[in-house]
Amino acid sequence: MKHLGTQTIETERLILRKFRTEDAQAMFNNWASDDEVTKFLTWPTYKNVDDLKKYIDYLLNNYMNNQFYDWAIEFKEIGEPIGSIGVVDINENTQLVHVGYCIGRAWWHMGITSEAFAAVIKFMFEKVGVNRIESRHDPNNPNSGRVMLKCGLKYEGTLRQADLNNQGICDAAWYGILRGEYFAKVE
Repeated sequence: MKHLGTQTIETERLILRKFRTEDAQAMFNNWASDDEVTKFLTWPTYKNVDDLKKYIDYLLNNYMNNQFYDWAIEFKEIGEPIGSIGVVDINENTQLVHVGYCIGRAWWHMGITSEAFAAVIKFMFEKVGVNRIESRHDPNNPNSGRVMLKCGLKYEGTLRQADLNNQGICDAAWYGILRGEYFAKVE
């Protein structure tokens, strides 16, 4: 893999970019403070903007690492971030990345998460040279699985009580796409 770090990626409706300190309020307002958005996530709902500023400081420090990938999903129509997408795990030996994402409730069911994930998939296969991209979701959150399928990942199975999210111990439905599968569809 040729790690490039978090690069700006533009799609028809979105700019995927590094977070900035001034994003804290939009992040709080648009998704991070909403219990419905964080219901099936592994991080808790934020209760104040100051804690988000600390998290953004963590991101800013990590952006110097070319193996760190975490994007703000900026909706061009409003010019502010409405969600995030990033690589939450990397396995160098198998050239694998695990991607996680979330988006504000006001933008659910608009194809925005799929658009962002498809752009990250393209970047990771075509620029970074990964061999496998995977993701997982709680089966009680089937919309997340629909995003994965729409982006070309294949359902690979459900591990029973193998994960933990804000609901407690949960099942994990796993999806993946391989480099060869991606390029077979592109050509």
